[in-house]
Amino acid sequence: MAQSLGLLSSRPTVIMPSKLSSSIPSMPSLRPSFPCPRRLHALSVRAASSVSPDLGVIPFDGAATSPIDVDKVTESELKENGFRSTRRTKLVCTIGPATCSPEQIEALAVGGMNVARINMCHGTHEWHHEVIRQVRRLNEEKGFAVAVMMDTEGSEIHMGDLGGAASAKAEDGEIWTFSVRAFNSPRPERTIIVNYDGFAEDVRVGDLLLVDGGMVRFEVIEKIGPDVKCRCIDPGLLLPRANLTFWRNSRLVRERNAMLPTISSKDWLDIDFGISEGVDFIAVSFVKSAEVINHLKSYIAARCRDKEIAVLAKIESADSLKNLEAIILASDGAMVARGDMGAQIPLEEVPSSQQRIVKTCRQLNKPVIVASQLLDSMIEYPTPTRAEVADVSEAVRQRADALMLSGESAMGQYPDKALAVLRSVSLRIERWWREEKRHEAMELPIVANSFSDKIIEEICNSAAKMANNLGVDAVFVFTTTGHMASLLSRCRPDCPIFAFTSSTSVRRRLNLQWGLIPFRLSFSGDMESNLNRTFALLKARGMIQSGDLVIALSDQLLSIQVMNVP
Repeated sequence: MAQSLGLLSSRPTVIMPSKLSSSIPSMPSLRPSFPCPRRLHALSVRAASSVSPDLGVIPFDGAATSPIDVDKVTESELKENGFRSTRRTKLVCTIGPATCSPEQIEALAVGGMNVARINMCHGTHEWHHEVIRQVRRLNEEKGFAVAVMMDTEGSEIHMGDLGGAASAKAEDGEIWTFSVRAFNSPRPERTIIVNYDGFAEDVRVGDLLLVDGGMVRFEVIEKIGPDVKCRCIDPGLLLPRANLTFWRNSRLVRERNAMLPTISSKDWLDIDFGISEGVDFIAVSFVKSAEVINHLKSYIAARCRDKEIAVLAKIESADSLKNLEAIILASDGAMVARGDMGAQIPLEEVPSSQQRIVKTCRQLNKPVIVASQLLDSMIEYPTPTRAEVADVSEAVRQRADALMLSGESAMGQYPDKALAVLRSVSLRIERWWREEKRHEAMELPIVANSFSDKIIEEICNSAAKMANNLGVDAVFVFTTTGHMASLLSRCRPDCPIFAFTSSTSVRRRLNLQWGLIPFRLSFSGDMESNLNRTFALLKARGMIQSGDLVIALSDQLLSIQVMNVP
């Protein structure tokens, strides 16, 4: 078997898709299910000698000393612990007052942050511009590939600010006033402004008012003109611009929310800001339908023809769940926003909804982030609860692409420790999964829209199966758009995936996806030359060694190569 694959030498074995079954007789599952293998073989040969005009050939000067950019933390891990030590689950950190200085942002990057999230519910455009500038500067000077995700506020009902205060504590039995009026003078004590003018008309005495997904609860006891008097029945911390929902007779009152636009006028201003700043992702809050995503993507395409910004749908409402598959198909990824989701559906349904969203995203090849209250206690305490650790481990076990810190990193007292917990738990659960050889039986449906895309998809599926069956050290993929790397990530192979791209923006976007280690590297249409140069560059930095077994793919050459590092 080893000799037939050429594994005993450093010379690559090239396996065309149509030859997979004959090259690996003991692995029948690798047989592509194409209707016309002879036609496929011909297409593969043509692809090997010419590059698709959609992809183009990247200029290549042939210099062996051409630079290669890689995250220095990953480089250090590979040097010290080898391929299997790398973390596959990606980590997103919300940047806030606790983590906005250059030193704090770098500490998060060193601690494993892959994506920096800015929340447009808080701060000014000037403040967010400075955060983005710091992240970009860190990438340029220290070799990181930290992406920037902008999260829109959405047009759901929410509180205003707290008169300049960072937070306020609502105690059990206290009477608070929720008002839609504008105050010219300092507002009265325990008064909260609500952004929705029809609030006082819609609520009724006896309704339950949930703040921030139920973190604080009030009961409506009186209505006086534009003011709604409420008694606190579940005390807690009030934060500026927290979302508000109200329940009546144990059911969510959502008629008015359903009439509000998904993207508010403020959101459009924030989106224009994100486009001008060149953010990598825009996460849209309270998505109700696929039409909203399609409209936003068309707008972005018209406004920035020279940039690509991925649009993520936040799944956090009953409408989102009802139209889940259509929304995810239209989006470039999704976020499981469990906090607000828990205020719109029964709490006991949140875990099954999370699992459904994660599974659907993987089946449709869209990255998914599990967010909200993962380590909420670490806002105030240096260690998490054991239940929180179990919650994090379950998200990793479900093979979500990424985990996200919100208040823990934005305003918490222990952001670095919270990130360290996510990192250590992810590594341990991933290692346990591999040790137990728990290869899922999840059916991955075909997502390709054309015959050529189907070829690429089958190649990636086969390469991932080969990687597991042969126990290779890494999969190398040379990709111009990132699509082939994404398909490999979807398969969740045991080994890490080294994704080489010449595009800085593609490299950053790939940093959100499970198992991908993105490198920036210029390469040509000559696969053998690319591999030899890549091996030389990585060996020179101590990241690989002679004898390491790799599988190599390229979206310019439709083949699978198996070889030892020379």
